[in-house]
Amino acid sequence: MSIGIVLIGRNEGARLRACLASVAGLEARVVYVDSGSADDSVAAARAAGAQVVELDRETPFTAARARNAGFEALRAGGLPGIVQFLDGDCTLVRGWLESGQARLVEAPELGLVTGWREEIHPKASIYNALADVEWHRPAGPITSCGGDMMVRAEAFEAAGGFDPTVIAAEDDEFCLRLAKAGWQLERLPLRMSRHDADMTRFAQWWRRAERSGHGFAQVGALHPAHFRAERRRVWLYGLALPLLAVAGLVGWVSTHPTTTAWAALALLALAAYAASFLRTAQGQHRGGLPWPEALHHATYLTLSKFPNLLGMLRYHLRRARGRAMRIIEYK
Repeated sequence: MSIGIVLIGRNEGARLRACLASVAGLEARVVYVDSGSADDSVAAARAAGAQVVELDRETPFTAARARNAGFEALRAGGLPGIVQFLDGDCTLVRGWLESGQARLVEAPELGLVTGWREEIHPKASIYNALADVEWHRPAGPITSCGGDMMVRAEAFEAAGGFDPTVIAAEDDEFCLRLAKAGWQLERLPLRMSRHDADMTRFAQWWRRAERSGHGFAQVGALHPAHFRAERRRVWLYGLALPLLAVAGLVGWVSTHPTTTAWAALALLALAAYAASFLRTAQGQHRGGLPWPEALHHATYLTLSKFPNLLGMLRYHLRRARGRAMRIIEYK
C-alpha cells in the first residue's frame, strides 16, 4: 500500500525544519499544510520538496482543518492507501512507517495504528516532563490517540475526516467516529515520533491546560461518554471545592470564630484536595517517577484543574453566543 505524509504547522520554525528532515528520503508523498505562519515555515517546506497548502486566513485555523486539507491535497494527486499524520513540532522515528504499514496490511480490520511519542527534551523544564509522562500509554487496542497517527485512507473517508470546528482533542473526536464507523484502533509497542513541546514558562503550560479543558467540553458535547471523568474532576476540584472552601472561611469569619461548622466545611474541602494530591502523587510514583518528581508532577496536575475549568467555561460561553471556536495557542 502506498503512503502519504501530512505535516501540519504554524510558526514552528526550527521544529518544522527538523520535522521535514525526519521524513526526507522516504518512499512517500509529503504535504505540508500551513495555518497562517508568520515565520519562514512555508519557504522551508518548499525548500525541502514538500507540497505546500496554505490555509485561507479568513476561516478560523484548527489542526483538524489542516489535516483535512492535507488529505485532500493527497487525493488530488492520487490518493494513497495509507496516510501518516504528523504534527510540525514532531520528528518521525525511522522504521515506523514500515512497521505501521505492515500492521495495517496484516490486519484489515484496523483503520488506524499509532505508536509511542516521546519528548525530545524532557528534562528541560517541568512542563516538558509533564508532557513526556502524558505521552506514555499502553500498547494494544485503544479508543483514541494523539494527532500523530497512521490511518487507512478508506477508514478516514468512512469516518468523514476530522471535524474542522473542534479546536482541541480533535484527534480524540476523530478516533471515536472512526470506531463508530466499524474500524478498530491499535497502539503498537514501537517508537513513532519525538515531540518538541518547548514549554519553558508557566504561562505556556497554563494555556495548554486551558486548551485541554476546552477539548474536554467540546468533545464531551459531541460524545458525552468521552472525557466524562475528566469533566467531573474539573467541576469538582476546579469549582465546587474552591467554592466550599471560600464559603466555609467567609462563614467562619463573619459569624463567630468559635463556630466550628463553617470551619469544618473549609477543612473538608482542603482535605479533599490533599487526598486527591496524594493519590495523584502515588500514581505518578507507581508509573516510575522518584518521589520528589512524583510530588512535583502532582502539584501541577492538581493545579491544572483551574485552567481546565477556564477552557471549559470558554467553550460553553462561545457556544452560548454562537461564536466560532478559535485555537488556543501556547507557543
